[in-house]
Amino acid sequence: MDYLWTPWRYRYITDATKDDRCIFCDALAAANDVASLIVCRGTKNFVILNRFPYTTGHVMIVPLAHVAELAQCDAATLSEMMQLAQRVTAALTTAYHPEGFNLGMNLGRCAGAGVTGHLHLHLLPRWAGDTNFMTTVSETRLHPEDLAITYDKLRRALQP
Repeated sequence: MDYLWTPWRYRYITDATKDDRCIFCDALAAANDVASLIVCRGTKNFVILNRFPYTTGHVMIVPLAHVAELAQCDAATLSEMMQLAQRVTAALTTAYHPEGFNLGMNLGRCAGAGVTGHLHLHLLPRWAGDTNFMTTVSETRLHPEDLAITYDKLRRALQP
């Protein structure tokens, strides 16, 4: 059995000060989608690039409302979240030709949530062999593309 370790995440997950502000609400309040890395806005949700991605194209789909639990989301928010996931998956397929995708939520600190007060759905494109030893050995991740380039590609791919 293979094990993949992400030791850099421990410092982030256990940082008590990171919940002082909500990164998602701050991104919305900034009213600057390019600087905030918001690639798409819906009626009830928005799509934002992860500033600390596991892989190129790692985005999060986030409700506009500051809610921590699925039970706090109405059906329209959850429906649009899945519709945006479908749309982003298609856009990432066009732009990057991944071989698969990971989608998931970490609800609560013990589940690995980095932002505990504002739920979000992670969507990551995946390729065979897209892991490497650098992360395990030196807490370094290798990405072939700058976030600004990823932002431009994905934003263009999401245009109607």
